[in-house]
Amino acid sequence: MSTMYAAHFGLSQDPFSIAPDPRYLFMSERHREALAHLLYGVAGGTQSTGGTGGGFVLLTGDIGTGKTTICRCFLAQVPPDCHVAYIFNPKLSVPELLQSICEEFHITLGPVASGTPTVKDYIDALNAFLLQSHASGQSSVLIIDEAQNLSPEVLEQLRLLTNLETNERKLLQIVLIGQPELRDMLARPELEQLAQRVIARFHLDALTPTEATQYIGHRLGVAGHTGTLPFEPKALQRIHQLTRGVPRRINLLCGRALLGAWANGLPGVSRSVVDKAASEVFGPETVNKPGVGRQLLGYTLAGVALLAALVLLGLQIFSGQENPQPTAQTAPAAQAEPPKTDASTSPTQPVAALPVVQIESLQTLWPQLPADVDGAWRALAPDWKLPDNSADPCQAASTQDLQCYRASKLTMPLLRQLNRPGILTLQATQGPAVYAVLAGLSDQTASLRLDGRLHTVRLVELAQFWRGDFASYWRAPPGYNGGLQEGSSGPAIDWLASRLNQLDGGPSAGTDSAPLALDADLRARVRAFQRARGITPDGRPGPMTFMQIESATQGQFPRLLTDPR
Repeated sequence: MSTMYAAHFGLSQDPFSIAPDPRYLFMSERHREALAHLLYGVAGGTQSTGGTGGGFVLLTGDIGTGKTTICRCFLAQVPPDCHVAYIFNPKLSVPELLQSICEEFHITLGPVASGTPTVKDYIDALNAFLLQSHASGQSSVLIIDEAQNLSPEVLEQLRLLTNLETNERKLLQIVLIGQPELRDMLARPELEQLAQRVIARFHLDALTPTEATQYIGHRLGVAGHTGTLPFEPKALQRIHQLTRGVPRRINLLCGRALLGAWANGLPGVSRSVVDKAASEVFGPETVNKPGVGRQLLGYTLAGVALLAALVLLGLQIFSGQENPQPTAQTAPAAQAEPPKTDASTSPTQPVAALPVVQIESLQTLWPQLPADVDGAWRALAPDWKLPDNSADPCQAASTQDLQCYRASKLTMPLLRQLNRPGILTLQATQGPAVYAVLAGLSDQTASLRLDGRLHTVRLVELAQFWRGDFASYWRAPPGYNGGLQEGSSGPAIDWLASRLNQLDGGPSAGTDSAPLALDADLRARVRAFQRARGITPDGRPGPMTFMQIESATQGQFPRLLTDPR
């Protein structure tokens, strides 16, 4: 694109390129969940998390919904002790696939008797590499994009690769990313054995009308736009109708619509400009196609049903908070029991990615949970190597350069991104609040630490009593004392710029003769990161932003368990 209309709309680059640039990744609720599933599946296979490894992680979605972009973002967060092989052209025979895997892992085959490597030669070399990596404390992940193009023979070979193992763990984790027909393939009777090894799966849907507007605003903001969106409200509605909420189609249509507005000297994009752009991009039959409004209504109703399901699981859309919020401390009082739940309607199957564990009722644990928040802080202290007998836990933490942080209105996806133990405030309909120390998360359960023991409860039950209040310790970057403003400089800003460089490939810190400062460019990068992580995009880094950056860059801090054993 370009530069022809960039200055007209206050842009520094193309906001609607279809290239999978992680900087432009818009994390809708579904995108956050998709990324969390990928990270969860791989974390279950890495030695650093104590996982047993092996099995398949499955991510599916329609064309253009953002699967590849999420994959790129996922690759940026893979643990450093994990080898990754990425196959993006899976239309291969079994020998070609094995050769590609070996090349991606930089495996060199030794001399072969026949001169042409056989399937056994490749597998032997791969097995030797995986065993050596395991002995060195490293893990290995194979990612295959466009996996719906895999033949049944290749899928069966992939299943056999998951048999490579030691006495303790599988040696290879496999991530399959593909279009919806991949799910249909795995439902075939001849692939039942492979389907049984899928330990985590997620289907990525298109964007709702509200999310589509947020998506457009996000991409424009990353590209440098400020102020009111250059799209009229009716134009935004029409864009969702014509694109059905598919991000790639939104990119194509919005880019052409901006070009059309610029060419006609218009200050913004109207509905008529959108229709004209759509006829050029998708063909005139798309604009004139009857029933497009009914498609929107049907999709909206489906979105309402999906949102209701997410709310039931405690996954409502969140707004991350920067400023610490005081948590009400309730004096010890008689414990109030939560309402009775119908156990017959609760899921009974254990999480496939985890070993079978005893799942307890939160109702049973409720009387043992402390009503004194200081008691919860003391229970959390050992995770941070703090004494567990301090009269004032937060004061004791400050002597170790740690601070107590409290926030409200968080959700499970945000807790997964933060990936640190903390305190959940639980509130029944009647009675005082109680506090639970969150020690681990799977996709369906939470591990709570009580009296030194872990207790596993279902997220669907926990969500009935958790309203989003969360507290944890955190270590501020060097020189940070709160309240960073425009123009601030010092070690905290240096730390911020350096970590953002790791994430988005910005200029190396310290190359400029001038000292680093929280200027307009750095604030724009902060806003882009905040949008991607679900934090209020104000460009002012605070505790939540710093913790999210620390999590995204594999910083040093206690992490949630993914295996409750």
